[in-house]
Amino acid sequence: MTAIVVILAAALVVLITVSLGRERSRRVTKLATASPGRVVFPFTGRALSQRGLDAALRLARIDAATLVPVYLAQVPLHLPLDAALPVQCDAALPLLEAIEQRAVRSGVAVDSRIERGRSYRHALRQMLAHEHFDTVVVTAADRGSSGLLPDDISWLLENVPGEIIVIRPGGPSVLDQMLLRGKSRNGDRRRRLALRR
Repeated sequence: MTAIVVILAAALVVLITVSLGRERSRRVTKLATASPGRVVFPFTGRALSQRGLDAALRLARIDAATLVPVYLAQVPLHLPLDAALPVQCDAALPLLEAIEQRAVRSGVAVDSRIERGRSYRHALRQMLAHEHFDTVVVTAADRGSSGLLPDDISWLLENVPGEIIVIRPGGPSVLDQMLLRGKSRNGDRRRRLALRR
């Protein structure tokens, strides 16, 4: 009698394990492998445009392309172009990490970069010299937000082959949203109530 109970218990454990394994495999998003299509997303500053990132991710997902986020780092004239930039790298790495996390959740392959230049336009030139792409998604700068200035966007439109999509700035940054999620639930609730008023 005990042998039958032990066998039934073992069979039940195996059945539950198999069903949980199948459920987990359904939930895991299949990550895309690197593809020949590439969507370049250059950005500047210490914050990301939510709209720009959403647009770049949607395009990459629809086209089954690789998202190439490129942080544009300005190198001061008194330093060599290949000098270490610890302050700018400290700003870039959390943003690149946030982009990669969003891309993983969206099932989009990512190939991140940090490009150096004396100005943002020079960094764009450096990137374009060695990067192959189908589409460039840029965010325009606005008061208080980071992005490319109208002169840089005009230069892109005149000199860059391929599709260029310019996104108006707006919405909170991805990094700001990630930081807000880490706060207490009561703080989030108070913030939402204040926004409703």
